[in-house]
Amino acid sequence: MSLAAKLPFRHPYAAGFPGLGSQPMPTDADALDYLDRMAAADGASVEVGVATAVDAFFKDAKESGVFSALKACCILAGARTLAGALVPVVGTAPTNVANGFVSGDFSRTSGLTGDGTSYLNSNRDNSADGQNDQHLAVFATSPSSDGKVLAGRGTFTDATTIFRVAGNTTLYFRNRSGSSGGIADAGTSTGLYGSSRNAAEQFFVRANKDTQTALVASTGAISGDVYIFDSNGYGAGVETDATIAFYSIGTSLSLEDLDTAVSDLITAIGEAL
Repeated sequence: MSLAAKLPFRHPYAAGFPGLGSQPMPTDADALDYLDRMAAADGASVEVGVATAVDAFFKDAKESGVFSALKACCILAGARTLAGALVPVVGTAPTNVANGFVSGDFSRTSGLTGDGTSYLNSNRDNSADGQNDQHLAVFATSPSSDGKVLAGRGTFTDATTIFRVAGNTTLYFRNRSGSSGGIADAGTSTGLYGSSRNAAEQFFVRANKDTQTALVASTGAISGDVYIFDSNGYGAGVETDATIAFYSIGTSLSLEDLDTAVSDLITAIGEAL
């Protein structure tokens, strides 16, 4: 009987790994589906260590309860190519628009680096999630220049955005609101930046491993796709030059638990490569 036949699931990483029996294997069904789709886009499967990191992320996100809140999500690191990095974990694949990201903008360990003109259309409508039930998050391995937008839909009224104001190191967030919540000095930090609203009167913001409450009421949920590396509605000139390794959009969740799962994922991918 072949090695593949002995495995408890169809394993695309068997070839070329003599020590296969002693290595941990991905087992989560959704992770395996994602890895298969990524391999089809890349033209080859990722290394076992990367696959194991992805598998652990799926398991951790599910165990903490955040996975079900992910409605549009990409891991922009780990894949062998840019095409593989744009394969969605869940939801619709993003569209590479404007001047367009190229392979030189992509790092397997760090993610996708903005060039100040290009952005991704997540193809997730901002109004698809409830007015008081929404999150937006990105994981940056390199921070944005000031005066730039990392992700969002809208400008001021009813906006859901993550951005920096020129000349200011505070990282600002809007979530279904025309007013912002912010975390001082977080604009030059790395890691997870996110906002999550589960109530009409407030929302939560997280950056630099710090979560704060923004006492800002929701005012609506304007329609239109959410952009990554930009905000749909701001216009040209605000696209970030940050390096982003992950993004997610969806319903409200624990930003701390999402931070833990994504931080562990990006660290493990770096160690595997």
